[in-house]
Amino acid sequence: MIQAFGLTSTPRKELPPAVDDVSFEARAGRVTALLGAPGAGKTTVLRLMLELQRGRGITHFRGRPLHRIAHPSREVGVLLGEVPGHPARTVRGHLRMLSAAAGVPVRRADEVLEAVGLVSLRDERLGTLSRGMDRRLGLACALLADPHTLVLDGPAEGLSVRESRWLHDALRTYVVQGGTVLYTTADPKEAARAADHVVTLERGKVVADQRATDFARTRLRPRVTVRSPHAARLATLLTKEARTAHRSVEVVRDGGNRLSVYGSTCADVGETAFRHGILVHQLAHEVGDMGPSEGVEEGQVERQTGASAGTGTESDGPPDTVATTETTETAGTAGTTPTTETTAQQTAAHARPTAAAAEAERPAGPGRPDSVPRPIAPTSVHRAPSRARPRTASTAPSRTPSLTPGNDTGAAAPSALPPPISVRSAPSPLRPLRYELRRVAGVGTGLVTCAVVLVLSAVAAVLLARVGHTPQPRLLAAWPREVPLPPAALGAGLLGALAFGDEFRHPALAADRGTVPRRLGLLTAKLVVSAGTALLLAVLTVGCDAQVLHLFYGRELARVPADWLSLGAGWAGLVIGCAWAGVLAAGLFRSTTAGLAAVVAVPVLVVPLVQKVWNGRSVRTAADFPMRVREVLLTQWPFGGERYVAAVLRALVQPVGSALALSLTALLCAYLLTTLRGRVR
Repeated sequence: MIQAFGLTSTPRKELPPAVDDVSFEARAGRVTALLGAPGAGKTTVLRLMLELQRGRGITHFRGRPLHRIAHPSREVGVLLGEVPGHPARTVRGHLRMLSAAAGVPVRRADEVLEAVGLVSLRDERLGTLSRGMDRRLGLACALLADPHTLVLDGPAEGLSVRESRWLHDALRTYVVQGGTVLYTTADPKEAARAADHVVTLERGKVVADQRATDFARTRLRPRVTVRSPHAARLATLLTKEARTAHRSVEVVRDGGNRLSVYGSTCADVGETAFRHGILVHQLAHEVGDMGPSEGVEEGQVERQTGASAGTGTESDGPPDTVATTETTETAGTAGTTPTTETTAQQTAAHARPTAAAAEAERPAGPGRPDSVPRPIAPTSVHRAPSRARPRTASTAPSRTPSLTPGNDTGAAAPSALPPPISVRSAPSPLRPLRYELRRVAGVGTGLVTCAVVLVLSAVAAVLLARVGHTPQPRLLAAWPREVPLPPAALGAGLLGALAFGDEFRHPALAADRGTVPRRLGLLTAKLVVSAGTALLLAVLTVGCDAQVLHLFYGRELARVPADWLSLGAGWAGLVIGCAWAGVLAAGLFRSTTAGLAAVVAVPVLVVPLVQKVWNGRSVRTAADFPMRVREVLLTQWPFGGERYVAAVLRALVQPVGSALALSLTALLCAYLLTTLRGRVR
């Protein structure tokens, strides 16, 4: 159950707020539609509900605000806009990655793929999916953690009729099992047809909160659509005749040669056109418009009311009949206008059984606007927890239509909704680590970066050896003196920056909270994975350079240095430090470019400053520091630990080591500060 209280957006400058004091309720077991024209504030309402945008008011999901819920993805499944995923990632890989983040079994990805009919497209890239397939994947992401509530922003926008029908049938199956669905739409016919309850917004305020049957009867007005080259003259004549007959008729100029006539019928409009010799190209009876909005320009609406308001003649069709369209195309002069009238009447007579047949084919249920929603038992109003909720085909049969591979979607036929998650894994520190590993392995960016680094390092090593005057350690690292960092360090920094940069470019984890979560577990996982990747890249670089030097110039340049241990420790520390600097800077500034810039700034800006400090005059030195540390701790270093501590200190004394340590400390403190600040907010 969703309860929204006084949602109000923060106004900008002197403009009124986009959403002003919006309050409504979406009950469990019902589909609730948030209806409004573009710009009415539907998306802003959802963002305020999900605490993605600052404002006033509060929203309770089963009695608790979202920031009080430990695992929001298990309570609310969200779909806002396109699916935020890397375009090079596969459909199955994307869901497996999100499964690790949500702490659900990996088989859950295959279950939701089967439920939404994307099994045949599981190996397709996200960037190649059509609009309909993207909507299916978005629904799969929302259902992944088995939430109790679905909040969807325009889920059927841009879909074909078949895809839209499938989507609403899937939502209907979800609420039959006790779930809560809230979605936005700008189509009143869709809201009346697919929802149980309709909340209408206009200019950021609630103007109606009613059942779908009441909405279809009171706000879904029938109209007659006319297309004629003499639309202005016909509008004047219709207004004059309505005044004479004391009938309430509303004529709206839709622009050009189109008219919308409210309160009349195709027969009356056709007779008027025939009597005055007006050519009519189209005469159609439609249901699915709430009438002219308040923003219609003055002079576009002509309305004449009879002797008593509210006694106007209504259309001969029932007001809650949805989307029955009767179109007549004629091309003639005034002498052929009787054909127009007769054809319109014949078309109307022919359309009635067609509409009835369409209604008969539609499944009965609370989603139909002309049927009264069945009362729901009190035990099914609140959805039971996942582990106690039976969801089987026998208790809740699927109403999803059968979509064969030969249809316009190209997807396999969907089955029932995925089964509930009976046992959830306990919180584990390996969960963010599994997520990060699947994120890195899901795209080929890391492999391409490593390959480019190895090629550049090999070429640089060959050229440096050919020129000469380069020490062997720099040859193996392919690090010219004129370059601030070797290719391996730059590549590690780029991979580290991408670790957080991709999160902000494609915020797959931000659907329920609006931004990439700044959790220490996620940061630790990214630091561990980036360190492992950087260490592997460092080893591969040295090995590849040694083999290339041995191939070109013999064994002399490929021999192992005598002090390989200290050199290897310094080399590993440099590469890992660059990777961590990229991770922290990208997470702090929310940009891959900023992360890579921070890596380059260490040798360009920080190292000169550190060199000035170290080269200055000093009165005292920190000699025998490891021995004094052992005396303070009153313990013996195991396995000759004094050597390793001294090696670490020698690395830190170097300008590059000191600069890296200083930069990492500053970035880590800034990251932790922003994390704590976000939690306080």
